[in-house]
Amino acid sequence: MPATSKMDFTTLPERSGTFTALPSGSVYHRPGFGREPAGGRPEATTKEDTMARTSRFTGRLLAGAALTAASALLLSACADGGTGGEGSGEKGAVAMSFAGLDIQIWNDMLPFMEESVQAAGYEFITDNPEWNAQTQVANWESWIARGDVRAIMGYPVQSDAMVAVTSQAAGAGIPVLGYGSEWEGVEAAVVFDHLADGQVLGEQAAEWIAETYPDEEVDVALLGYPDTDLGRLRGEGIRAALDAADLDLNINEHSVLNLDDGYSAVQNQLNAFPDTKVWLAVANDPALGAYQALTDAGVSPTDESILLGNIDGTDAELAVVGEEDSFWRLLFLTPAREIAEANAEMLVAAAEGEPVEDVTLEQTQVTSENAESFLLENQ
Repeated sequence: MPATSKMDFTTLPERSGTFTALPSGSVYHRPGFGREPAGGRPEATTKEDTMARTSRFTGRLLAGAALTAASALLLSACADGGTGGEGSGEKGAVAMSFAGLDIQIWNDMLPFMEESVQAAGYEFITDNPEWNAQTQVANWESWIARGDVRAIMGYPVQSDAMVAVTSQAAGAGIPVLGYGSEWEGVEAAVVFDHLADGQVLGEQAAEWIAETYPDEEVDVALLGYPDTDLGRLRGEGIRAALDAADLDLNINEHSVLNLDDGYSAVQNQLNAFPDTKVWLAVANDPALGAYQALTDAGVSPTDESILLGNIDGTDAELAVVGEEDSFWRLLFLTPAREIAEANAEMLVAAAEGEPVEDVTLEQTQVTSENAESFLLENQ
């Protein structure tokens, strides 16, 4: 096998209980999640392990991604269930609540949102419920009690769990907005057509399969996450497109959320179906974990027999897709700045009492030719 290029992953700080800001100058890194022992076979690692997996194209990118994540997390402070960015806040505050801050693209978005919100005269606050619905509800209740929060936007851990606190916010005159999801009581949302986005990925994967393996049964790993609307609908779209292609496919679905999950899913899939050729993910972090696991297992980064594809992307994924002939053949994304500015614009409008309506963002296909244009530094 040709030597694999390697990307650098360092440790993710363990967090529990209340969310605490990192010390000044700290860098929030993405987790390491796999190493090759002396025998050459990959084994799972803890989040304290560090991978050296860089290429000529990626070398200058991941440091920038880590610094961006650090600046996002440094918005956080252990107060009133959330974080406060520095700013005059002369008009009050607006809040953004993601389900957890272990998703890189959300970290990429936060500094852009903060910039726009503060320019409009508001304090920008956020939280880290760590995928705990009760924690997210409690954080929102604390924001409502502050008295100066003018609007709240959220990507809920569980949509149904947010209905009561959304009603509570409305009773206090605070409009609630959705990001990537809608539930009872939200005034408007910045959304994606998750089902259609999944179908596009599935259709292009099916075309590649038909061209590459026209007369063979092909094992397909679908890295989904049915616990959220985004994961469920994207997964349904991918499966619908694959089913409609009328190919001889053995599709196995894995429920994955982050990089470690993606890495483990590959190990489990290869144990059951060692000749798996197609790997499709509903999000970027599990896809990056899958890429790491495959290359750790000895797959060449330019293996012509493999297809990896997913929706959403950050600099780390762009670095790989930007390499010519990478087996990471399909990537669809909306740039972090575009999403962040749409979120911030809706938050500010709602805070100022202006009418708001749904905004649907579109995905763009990334190739080795245009990958560099989507890097954070070029947005």
